[in-house]
Amino acid sequence: MLNNAKTAALLAGLGGLIMAIGAIAGGQNGLVFGLVIALVLTGGSYWFSDKLAIASARAQEVTEAQFPQYYATMRDLTQRAGIPMPRLYVAPSPQPNAFATGRNPSHAAVCVNEGLMQYLTWEEISGVLAHEISHVRNRDILTSSVAAAIAMAITFAARMAMWGAMFGGGRDERDGGGIGDLLMIFLAPVAATVIQLAVSRSREYEADASAARLLGTGEPLARALEKLEMGAQRIPVPVNQAQAQAYIVNPLRAGSFAKMFSTHPSTADRIGRLRGGAWR
Repeated sequence: MLNNAKTAALLAGLGGLIMAIGAIAGGQNGLVFGLVIALVLTGGSYWFSDKLAIASARAQEVTEAQFPQYYATMRDLTQRAGIPMPRLYVAPSPQPNAFATGRNPSHAAVCVNEGLMQYLTWEEISGVLAHEISHVRNRDILTSSVAAAIAMAITFAARMAMWGAMFGGGRDERDGGGIGDLLMIFLAPVAATVIQLAVSRSREYEADASAARLLGTGEPLARALEKLEMGAQRIPVPVNQAQAQAYIVNPLRAGSFAKMFSTHPSTADRIGRLRGGAWR
């Protein structure tokens, strides 16, 4: 529940940013136009998120005859979670990883990489699958899409305000503008990105906790995360940056970016929470 409250607060922060940029831009019409564009682009991505993600992973839908344990485990977990059975996919990647996608529980898909099947035990895989269906049950795709839409609108509005200031259309010092407005114009998109990534990290924590509650223990997922993190670093694979945040662990090799710009929480922190009982 704490992570849900944090997500709501972060989304409210994004809303506050867009209102501030709107005031600086000096015209609500342009701000509304930018918001509409952001909603259309992100809404399309949300509506077709399952098709885009599956195509990007080059995954194939599998049958119960091909993967009986995969189906049996997922059937048990979805019955416990009270959601419909998602479509099940396997991607040909050697990296142990997985993701869930789909706009709601009735239109969802779960995909695991071949590497995950080879690298983890079925008890550990059950922890991973519980995490993924928790994303589906918690409607995290919708939450992420809303955050992305607002962040895109903030960036659009900031650019409008920048061009308006350059050509004399912004507020001047007498109207309360000036250096503060310029700083807001340049820093707001950065702040929006940071908040959007914080939303993503918050949803990962909540999916971990939901998975542990579903299984009655955090240990299977904790052991899985240890192996997945090691595997992701040893077997880097080319993944679209926009799709990387969907995976249970970051599929891209860790670089020198600050923690605040990561789409995922620290794996060590996630494991500590699972084993420390923070999910209870």
